[in-house]
Amino acid sequence: MGYADEKTMKEIGRRRTFAIISHPDAGKTTLTEKLLLYGGAIRLAGSVKSRKTERYAVSDWMEIEKQRGISVTSSAMQFEYNGYCINILDTPGHQDFSEDTYRTLMAADSAVMIIDHAKGVEEQTKKLFQVCRKRGIPIFTFINKLDREGLDPFELMEEIETVLGIQSYPMNWPVRLGGSFLGVYDRKAMHMEVFSGGDHGQSLVSSVKRSVEDQVFRDLLGDDAHNKLIEDISLLDMAGDAFEMNKVLKGEMTPIFFGSAMTNFGVENFLQEFLKMSTPPMPRGSDVGEIDAESDFFSGFIFKIQANMNPTHRDRIAFLRICSGKFTKGMNVNHVQAGKQVKLAQPQQFLAQDREIVEEAYAGDIIGVFDPGIFRIGDTLCEKNPQFRFEGIPVFAPEHFARVYIKNSLKRKQFIKGIDQLSEEGAIQVFHEKDSMAQELIIGVVGILQLEVLEYRLKNEYGAEITIEHLPFKYIRWIESEGFNPEKARLTLDTKILWDSYDNPVLVFQNEWSIRTVEERNKDLVLSDMFSLKTW
Repeated sequence: MGYADEKTMKEIGRRRTFAIISHPDAGKTTLTEKLLLYGGAIRLAGSVKSRKTERYAVSDWMEIEKQRGISVTSSAMQFEYNGYCINILDTPGHQDFSEDTYRTLMAADSAVMIIDHAKGVEEQTKKLFQVCRKRGIPIFTFINKLDREGLDPFELMEEIETVLGIQSYPMNWPVRLGGSFLGVYDRKAMHMEVFSGGDHGQSLVSSVKRSVEDQVFRDLLGDDAHNKLIEDISLLDMAGDAFEMNKVLKGEMTPIFFGSAMTNFGVENFLQEFLKMSTPPMPRGSDVGEIDAESDFFSGFIFKIQANMNPTHRDRIAFLRICSGKFTKGMNVNHVQAGKQVKLAQPQQFLAQDREIVEEAYAGDIIGVFDPGIFRIGDTLCEKNPQFRFEGIPVFAPEHFARVYIKNSLKRKQFIKGIDQLSEEGAIQVFHEKDSMAQELIIGVVGILQLEVLEYRLKNEYGAEITIEHLPFKYIRWIESEGFNPEKARLTLDTKILWDSYDNPVLVFQNEWSIRTVEERNKDLVLSDMFSLKTW
């Protein structure tokens, strides 16, 4: 395997591709907006819940997101800053859409974890952190909302270390006067930044950089606050963990930054340091070993499919993470799973729903390619022969099930099209019973809010109104053992056999007792709560 030319390697080296993860309402989409602001991608940032600005967040493009003030789908955005080409993957914070977030994390080289200063480490943060840890990617922490009252910074550090089991190292330290957040002390540069301005966080803030010992800061903070800051810094230097970059890159230590995304305090400082510490595109596992990002051939995988990003055109976009080499517009590549060549015309890059055609892109970039219905999540695209397949993307077990009917049978064609497209997006999982009426489908979702989004999108994007009948099942198991015979299986009365969209038999249960009982009755039966899309 050869390596790319010098220009391509230089372009790959300046790429940074990361996902932003957090518990709902910790400020994830707001931070995304502010990073775009500093990158010059937008001139005015819109808060997700802003009434003062009457704007919506750029990364929340779906109508239901604007109405509810939540992110329910991942967004991909690219911008330039200080010589770096940055790809941000903004993910849904709401736990009901965690599966979309899990898939998006597969396309990231590092993660930014946002923690609410007042709430500490929350439940959804723990789950997403574990996915990052499993992948072994670097995790950078931004402790947000320092403009509000919150927990003691030392308490937050201890909670991160004990709850998440990762070492922490504060890159800066908050400077407070009473309930006001004045700025941060940069431990590496050994100076303070005091912020002013901000215009509710819509524009850039100014900062002043002086030594922590400077009299101007003693005058500003007062003796007590200034002495406390010096004590805190001394305690961190003496008792805190030493900074080790190799641990950061392995996901064993998280650099911590304090700030406020809403007011821009500390955001640019975080962005600058994050870009220096994070890695360019990393090698990716495949069925022939690791594929180096600087290889002399193009390769990538589909990690997301989104229908109707442009309601006018009713189009469907497949999000492609480029893993190696250089992409050029109109190139022919192997669609490995389909066993045929496809031409990738009209490749696009995004600022949420705004997009532009790109002539070329490189490893680390996220591009959208038009999908006429041939792509599925997890598909590998590559120039190379012999072909290979990247590691599969897991399908997570639904926890809520419902039988779905079309209200108007004349709209059945639109209903089936909508169900098929939303299923291929990964927003829902579709099951059926072998002898059921064609009108009936059983939908499985990870979070109950996904059913609400399904109903909304079917009506508004496809013109199909549905009736949802909730079912009592809470658990699903895929059957891994060979030769499963549904007619001979000894099941409990509240267990049902369904078939998924790949025509694999699955069992759904109402409680864990039924799972254990079925396993005891069928000794050769091997069940799994996760199905991998990989085929090797």
